[in-house]
Amino acid sequence: MKSYHLTQGTAPILISLPHIGTRLTDEIREQLTDDAKYLPDTDWHLGEIYDFFSEIGASIITPIYSRYVIDLNRSNQNENLYPGKNSTGLCPATTFMGAPLYKDASILTEGEIQSRIYDFWTPYHQALQDELNRLKSIHRHVLLWEGHSIASELPFLFEGQLPAFNFGTADGKSCDGRVLASVLDMAKELSLDYVANQRFKGGFITRNYGSPENNIHAIQLEMSQRIYMSEQFPYALNSTLAPSVKRTLKLLIEAAQQSLSII
Repeated sequence: MKSYHLTQGTAPILISLPHIGTRLTDEIREQLTDDAKYLPDTDWHLGEIYDFFSEIGASIITPIYSRYVIDLNRSNQNENLYPGKNSTGLCPATTFMGAPLYKDASILTEGEIQSRIYDFWTPYHQALQDELNRLKSIHRHVLLWEGHSIASELPFLFEGQLPAFNFGTADGKSCDGRVLASVLDMAKELSLDYVANQRFKGGFITRNYGSPENNIHAIQLEMSQRIYMSEQFPYALNSTLAPSVKRTLKLLIEAAQQSLSII
């Protein structure tokens, strides 16, 4: 069963979009609540927003299945990314609003979770690791760009309105500081509404694969959906705002790439 798409590029860049999948298995769809079937916590339209990847020679990896099947940005050991704060797990039982996903959450047995890890989580992570290894065999330094988006107001997860651009490097552990600095310099030049390493510091992929001592530099960008789409169902792309966001993302990633040559 194919669970992801990978397109290989030639530049030292791998873009990972682990939450854009929308497919459900028939069994899981039947078990979800009616509201959950709308997949409100999907990173809507990011595949379109990042479709410039081929212009810059980047590789890109994307899942086919929804994060409600399994969250690829969580450890397969299901550790809490943000201890003391509300979060969702490896196989989520609630939405980002805190509402139940399942008519009966008891279906998330250990056997069910292990089956989803085998079918969906492991293939994605093996492909991601293999692609990083391939790029490392060609380039001295590699950039892993973790692309995410989220509703700008989610009281279950954070207070107030989220800034437009939220960069995370696991408090500086997942990439060389000069790489992040180049991105933030570009963010300043573009007068973006941004923060770094605040509420969203980077998920499992950023923390696990980002290894500046091994020349792999991981940055997560959690982008507020209000800047490119409607945050209400049916979550339509804003064709007026989206082109500018695309150009911005391309400039940010290119700034990060350019910094790799000075490390």
